[in-house]
Amino acid sequence: MSLKITTPFSKEAVETLRCGEKVLISGIIYTARDAAHKRMVESVKRGEKLPFDIRNQIIYYAGPAPAKPGRIIGSCGPTTSCRMDAYAPTLIELGLTGMIGKGERDIAVIEAMKKNKAVYFGAIGGAGALIAECVEKAEVVAYDDLGTEAVRALTVTDFPAIVVIDCFGKSLYDR
Repeated sequence: MSLKITTPFSKEAVETLRCGEKVLISGIIYTARDAAHKRMVESVKRGEKLPFDIRNQIIYYAGPAPAKPGRIIGSCGPTTSCRMDAYAPTLIELGLTGMIGKGERDIAVIEAMKKNKAVYFGAIGGAGALIAECVEKAEVVAYDDLGTEAVRALTVTDFPAIVVIDCFGKSLYDR
């Protein structure tokens, strides 16, 4: 059985999740890969606002393929999360409460998650076409020049994921 969660994704909701639990996410999630993360963190360092309010949000580490005619979005599978490890602690400190990707995370990310109450979800690599079926709407919100790696707001229903690392630092990778 999967737990249903919605966005915005509060710290109180984060604290209820445990490593290994299956979830279905509904609401708006944001896509961003390494180039977008780099720009966001550089903006923060310059004292600028982020292109969206990151508090209580979930970022999906993905660069969706272009949509085929009549489709909302193309294949939308997760990318390797360690590419975002240099940037994730800054965004978590600003209020990011969830990340979706694949692969292990750096200790600095896990410590930021524990300190600031955030969770890391895993999505199934290779299932990008199936994941795209959960997307009801996709809109570029920043960095359009990055093409498929632009930041997008995705409206999703029952996006399947698993809690890989909870806000207490427990990780499926430690088993």
